[in-house]
Amino acid sequence: MTAAVTSPFIIAELGTSHGGSIAKAKALVDAAAASGADCVKFQIVYADEILHPNTGLVPLPGGDIRLYDVFKKLEVPPEFFGEMKTYAESKNVVFLASPFGPRSAAELKQLAPMAVKIASPELNYTQLVREVARWGVPVLLSSGVSTLADIEAALALFDEAGGRDNVILLHCVTSYPAPLSEYNLRLLTTLRGIFGVQTGVSDHSLEPEPVPCIASALGASAIEKHFCLSRDDPGLDDPIALPPARFAEMVKAVRLTADIRREGGETKALAALGEQFGAGLVGAIVGDGVKRLSPSEAANYGRTNRSIHALVAIPEGALITAENTAPLRTEKVLRPGLPPALWEKILGCKARVSIPAGEGVRLLDICFPLSTFSF
Repeated sequence: MTAAVTSPFIIAELGTSHGGSIAKAKALVDAAAASGADCVKFQIVYADEILHPNTGLVPLPGGDIRLYDVFKKLEVPPEFFGEMKTYAESKNVVFLASPFGPRSAAELKQLAPMAVKIASPELNYTQLVREVARWGVPVLLSSGVSTLADIEAALALFDEAGGRDNVILLHCVTSYPAPLSEYNLRLLTTLRGIFGVQTGVSDHSLEPEPVPCIASALGASAIEKHFCLSRDDPGLDDPIALPPARFAEMVKAVRLTADIRREGGETKALAALGEQFGAGLVGAIVGDGVKRLSPSEAANYGRTNRSIHALVAIPEGALITAENTAPLRTEKVLRPGLPPALWEKILGCKARVSIPAGEGVRLLDICFPLSTFSF
């Protein structure tokens, strides 16, 4: 990320495991720094920027609860992240955060971050990626549940803003936990070759070492792993996160692998890992380098990603506006809509039929004026 930061750049994804507590957030930063992380990452969550209240329920120990309400409870005031940025930097770790829409992006920009992370579901959120690309800071762009075309469309927005030199593309399997056999880490080489950017991995597997170490052997510039104080904590991602001791083990192993690669190259580094983890497992995790949706995430394509949804019920004949629609995650219950790249093109058109609140806005739901078409 900068000349002063080690490679690979190791990110402790704290997410929302702080539960809104400054004291716990500081404890997480302290533990991550002591465990060898270069960076601590937060998520600036506003439920309305992510999904619609009608998205559906999630099973939790206390009973089923609306997914929207889960995200609503993760909201904290902007001052929280200002204090955490100052605190992280006092501990000599980089502050990183993911915005999820215009409000969180504006608040993050005010903090003058050293870098920004775009999460996998927002890779196709054209308006958000375009905004962040204009900031001129390094961007970690996660590419779970995406196709090569999706990645190219996102990187084209950086090209429009001045270039993709500051982008690190993070390969990711958007599944919690993600199976080791689906990682296909040879994609780090493939994606570097196709897109001409640095690559890394955002790892959602339960194990601390195999995926990060193999990624390091394959030349990863950045490695992200969820971090917690305990897997028994109530944070949304804590069950798949690494507690401090295991995160420290991962950091040590990744650094050792990076040293072996620097001294003896990729082949020697992979051979050493084969002796440690078994050649069969290493071969399975390396994979064939062909970009495809992994089996555990394929069913979520078009649902985890963003599409245009009705914020309120839109009557037949009403205009499609920026006030009654937005690019949101569809998730499990609602129908997907048109991609965010088409949002501005449908604004001002009339609804051909009534569109229920929360549902995706489809092409067949809209009347286009004749001026839209050329003959």
